[in-house]
Amino acid sequence: MRTSLAAVMAAIAPVYAGFEEWHPPGPYDVRAPCPMLNTLANHKFLPHTGKDITREATANALFDALNINKTLGGFLFDFALRTSPSPNATTFSLNDLGNHNILEHDASLSRTDAYFGNVLAFNQTIFDETKSYWTDSTVNIEMAAKARHARIQTSMATNPTYELSDLGSSFSFGESVAYVILIGDKDSGTANRSWIEWLFEHEQLPLHLGWKRPPTLFQEDDLSVYMNQIQNITKALEEVSPAARRPGRRSSSHFGW
Repeated sequence: MRTSLAAVMAAIAPVYAGFEEWHPPGPYDVRAPCPMLNTLANHKFLPHTGKDITREATANALFDALNINKTLGGFLFDFALRTSPSPNATTFSLNDLGNHNILEHDASLSRTDAYFGNVLAFNQTIFDETKSYWTDSTVNIEMAAKARHARIQTSMATNPTYELSDLGSSFSFGESVAYVILIGDKDSGTANRSWIEWLFEHEQLPLHLGWKRPPTLFQEDDLSVYMNQIQNITKALEEVSPAARRPGRRSSSHFGW
């Protein structure tokens, strides 16, 4: 019996459930202030309920959907676990990530500050400010840095309780790296603007626009390289228009989304 080439390739290629399946959250599901994690739950890489997420589920979801090193995925789980209100928790739920000033922070790219209301819900006005700094069809790290800096400036000017902790700042840098590098190309440090916009606004992987799972593994070293780039650009921006930042050590390599 002859076997078709397509059948052979299907048998040997890695297959990850979730890419072709997508459902928005139901009335009893919970979501985070993080578009990417919400997207992974909507695609069922993470539990669709958004509840009781384990270390294994986190690491597997980030690897299966985005080709993120599982060690790094476990590292990110450890930070997420800090947001659980339960003592000695071994799981977290996506809405736990909305607990203010742990990982969730002021000057979000797509959510309102806690002072003004619901940090979990997507805010189109805020996202419109963010994407106004993406001035080309291809977004690069410099544009991401400028968008982040502008959001901080706006938050400082409008929020009387504005605060950005060291950890919040680190995650804020990491978020700006993540949407460019994980949705785009790790080697060039660029991403298709339409892909990023679709993910933020619809919390769905932009497969229909041509996006595919990154072909190479994303490692902590990759994160460090682009974190350094965005921090250096931000430092130059702050010399012209100072943003709130706490003195002390340089931000370490974390990203959350």
